[in-house]
Amino acid sequence: MSAPPFRLSEGEPFPDGASVGARGVNFVVFSRHATAVTLVLYASATDRRPLQVIELDPVGNRTFFFWHVLVEGAGPGLWYTWRADGPGDTARTGLRFDPRRELLDPWARVVGDQLWDRGQALAEPASGAGLRARVADDGHYDWEGDAPLDRRVEDSIIYELHVGGFTRHGSAGVAAPGTFAGLVEKIPYLRELGITDVELLPVMAFDSQDVPAGTAALGLGNYWGYSPYGFFAPHPPYCAGEDGRREFRDMVKALHRAGIGVILDVVFNHTAEGDAQGPVIGFKGLANEMFYHLDPVDRRRYRDYTGCGNTLNCNHPLVARYIVQCLEYWVREMHVDGFRFDLASVMARGEDGKPMYHAPVLWNIEFSEVLAHSRLIAEAWDAGGLYQVGDFPGFRWAEWNGHYRDSVRRFVRGDGGLLGEVASRIAGSSDLYGPSGRLPTNSINFVTCHDGFTLNDLVSYERRHNEANGEGNRDGTPENHGWNCGVEGPTSDPAVIETRQRLARNHLAILLLSQGTPMLLAGDEVLRTQQGNNNAYCQDNDISWFDWSLVERNAGFLRYVRELIRLRRRHRSLRRTRFLTGQPANGSRGLPDIRWQGADGAPPQWQGRGPGFLAFTLAGRDAAEPALQVMLNMTADPREAVLAQVDGCGWRRALDTSLASPLDISPPDQQDRVVGAGYRVPARSVVVLEAWPD
Repeated sequence: MSAPPFRLSEGEPFPDGASVGARGVNFVVFSRHATAVTLVLYASATDRRPLQVIELDPVGNRTFFFWHVLVEGAGPGLWYTWRADGPGDTARTGLRFDPRRELLDPWARVVGDQLWDRGQALAEPASGAGLRARVADDGHYDWEGDAPLDRRVEDSIIYELHVGGFTRHGSAGVAAPGTFAGLVEKIPYLRELGITDVELLPVMAFDSQDVPAGTAALGLGNYWGYSPYGFFAPHPPYCAGEDGRREFRDMVKALHRAGIGVILDVVFNHTAEGDAQGPVIGFKGLANEMFYHLDPVDRRRYRDYTGCGNTLNCNHPLVARYIVQCLEYWVREMHVDGFRFDLASVMARGEDGKPMYHAPVLWNIEFSEVLAHSRLIAEAWDAGGLYQVGDFPGFRWAEWNGHYRDSVRRFVRGDGGLLGEVASRIAGSSDLYGPSGRLPTNSINFVTCHDGFTLNDLVSYERRHNEANGEGNRDGTPENHGWNCGVEGPTSDPAVIETRQRLARNHLAILLLSQGTPMLLAGDEVLRTQQGNNNAYCQDNDISWFDWSLVERNAGFLRYVRELIRLRRRHRSLRRTRFLTGQPANGSRGLPDIRWQGADGAPPQWQGRGPGFLAFTLAGRDAAEPALQVMLNMTADPREAVLAQVDGCGWRRALDTSLASPLDISPPDQQDRVVGAGYRVPARSVVVLEAWPD
């Protein structure tokens, strides 16, 4: 019998995962109730025969609840899994040990999915159809002086995109489609667009096979990535080569060079292991009773506050520590600038499932020194009925403002009785954030995001069209607050097309003219369509991909968006860090910081029930910044609007969404002077004037 390839010693209980040192690799995994733990080493990601099987001594290789071993002479590139055995009686204890299963290290920095087969892993525990971790190279990476950007929150314009879908279309013309490297090739486009931060849909390793049976039968997979299994590891398919960590770092470094921050969409609310019928990947087999919310009556069952089968027990001390460690790793080692937390209200639930305002994990994130300059953005609700928009625990957290989305959509559609609501949203949602001492920058304003209609579809469809998902068109939200302008879906009617483009311009104009932080959905700037699919989570195809031919085909609309972003960036008055008061401010030429008006120049009819006309004058922050006159006419008829008077200045037209490109928006040196004391605001249009010295 040949000698094993590596000598062993007891090792150290910290840090977690696999750490390369001078003597070899120190492996550590946590399992409180395991009675036996085995480390299985492989030479490659696909070898079926182990290189070495190491049974850990429960005395010498265990410190408290951490199992550890030093594999002397080992180094980066070695692949490994864990096995764990322990007590049974899952109904009483919640433990799910099975010594036949090979488990993924929850702290793995690099993972391989070449052998992963979700169905086989469910049917045959000893099949070897699992996920593997690789010992990462902890050697020097040359950041060339790079660091997270630490941009002022009020100056941010976020662009939500999918790493795979952004460059996977044949029109992308990149060397490595659908990867971090592919995204790097599109940085000049992002820079010219003018956005400040990309918010990447999940890039932590996720299970693309985690979809309903009917969806899988159509050959579809989990495209969005909200099914994580490896929180420390980049998603393997987004890596062009074997060193995914280097490729991710290269992408971050390149984006930072262009002045663009990187925000990660993270999913600390559930995992790919699903419910009791789901696979055992890692967490279940090591510490099921700690990582998940279990039914206290029958601990075989999982409490589901996510709609995905299980719920992470985020405020258990171990899990809270794990989450904070993970976030700090992505900031410290990968230089990301912030995080958007999917279904973040799950993280506010205690171990009993009830909401906790002083949820330890959330406050530990808020007060972490490593995360002190990182953006923290919460999707402040969950699928269990907890809705915390305006009152998410903590003060530094920004929130996806679902009220903003719904109010603006209904207003642009032409719904009545919304003037007060829309004014509040445009002014930074002080009704939501003011009472608790928060600021306008706590509001992430958006009209569209990955979850729902694209901007083009919002003005082209009134009903979801998700038949291609294989769920009988029952998935996705049934109420989208959209208007199809008289025809459902594609049309050649020029009048309908013109109305749709006008409404699309209206949506984005209101978004970029609002206090708070705006977020755009990738592709909206070129009117990308998903053919009416408002839940394209499984569509890794042309339905979801960014079609780069639209950049040329819809060049006029793209120009409009670029100029709209420039308009916002040259007006500090649109990027306030304190709520508007209606009182004069220094440098405002005697104007109040904001004054709301109806078409006649008098205060608006706030209680009116009809479709809305709303105008406001926004003073500059100093004498050099022009005041703005903004007029929003969402009625079906033109309105003659009285203009405010600004001492020593005349109005020039910056934007009129009723006009075709390039007249729809004009930079200062191309603006037409407005003659007279009024302006005829066309139906369903937004008009913006700038006050320049006469």
